[in-house]
Amino acid sequence: MLDYIKGDVVELTPASVVVEVSGLGYMAHISLNTYSALNGLKSCKLYVYESIREDAHLLFGFMEKRERELFLHLISVSGVGANTARMVLSSIATYELEGIIVSGNSNALKSVKGIGSKTAERIIIDLKDKVKISGETASPATPSDLTSEAVKEAISALTMLGFNQLASQKVVNKIYREKPALSVEEIIKNALKML
Repeated sequence: MLDYIKGDVVELTPASVVVEVSGLGYMAHISLNTYSALNGLKSCKLYVYESIREDAHLLFGFMEKRERELFLHLISVSGVGANTARMVLSSIATYELEGIIVSGNSNALKSVKGIGSKTAERIIIDLKDKVKISGETASPATPSDLTSEAVKEAISALTMLGFNQLASQKVVNKIYREKPALSVEEIIKNALKML
């Protein structure tokens, strides 16, 4: 099993990254947290999880071991697959998710697309003793100038995450009109709560 890949960032979208290592391009599915960390980097070390199924071999990439560990905890819960776990990690920052699980705040988990009451409760029950709060705090968001390219990128990311393109366009345009100073990551996080 692969533990990490280290190489050049060849292609980056909010949902995936291609890292070139010795002439091979590895495509890994990523969360918005990892996307934010990778933004602007020319090379990286990406911790990976390899999902081998009958119909596909998939890589999931994480900038931090802690995020990968939370991902592995989440997919160990009955009814939570890799894409749902990635959606949770895209909607909630790592340190926040740790706090939500430890405090038993199922309502915060239910705000994530695809997580219902039973799944939220199951995540908390199964992971409460496994997850520890790391003490990390939120890094301040840096304001960025949004262009129509950023809006297109947000819509593209939501479509790659499995959302309807028309619905994604409506939500992203609404968010952009109300708060034009938001970064691409913030637009996507807000859209995930509305879709």
